[in-house]
Amino acid sequence: MFHKEGHKIIAITFIVVVGLVLIVDSFISITWLNYLLLALIIGFLIIILQFFRNPKRNTLLNNHSVVSPVDGKVVVIEEVYEPEYFKDKRLQVSVFMSPINVHVTRYPISGKIAYSKYHPGKYLVAWHPKASEENERTTVVVDSETYGKVLYRQIAGALAKRIVNYAVVDQEAQQGADSGFIKFGSRVDLYLPLDTNIKVQLNQKVRGGESIIAEM
Repeated sequence: MFHKEGHKIIAITFIVVVGLVLIVDSFISITWLNYLLLALIIGFLIIILQFFRNPKRNTLLNNHSVVSPVDGKVVVIEEVYEPEYFKDKRLQVSVFMSPINVHVTRYPISGKIAYSKYHPGKYLVAWHPKASEENERTTVVVDSETYGKVLYRQIAGALAKRIVNYAVVDQEAQQGADSGFIKFGSRVDLYLPLDTNIKVQLNQKVRGGESIIAEM
């Protein structure tokens, strides 16, 4: 199953791949070179297909816990000042996605969307300390009746050139549901209340919509 954001790119890639295969088969007579080029072409197709995959996730709905919005590795767990929405100190948990991770973004908790804003910006590498403030990004706040407000921020990386965000203010968000997509490598930051019980560790791998990041 592939994400809708990849349908057009996948279709174009198939057309390009078929054309390249025909060209190689017609004009390359050296056997080993023919096989090598075909392998590279097929490899390129596989990379595109796996990048836009959208596997089904079994989210156990729980408004007392926050699930990871994306697949990847936990790279930051620290107390920071959040300047855009809360304007106070929060616990930040950041998940880095490599190009081989699933890039679907999912709502970390159920509730009403209280804030959703896109910020144009740079394309620093996603782990750069200033990436969350200077890179292209979107900020979304979900207001849960039981947990309170949870902010998550999609951040573009050096390879990510487009962030897709489906969150609309005043709409209801369901934990684990599709909330957007980041194309080609990036990071997502979560900002949680200071009294949150963090359930992950640095360098731990997490799965979007399933891995529990924190609990009340």
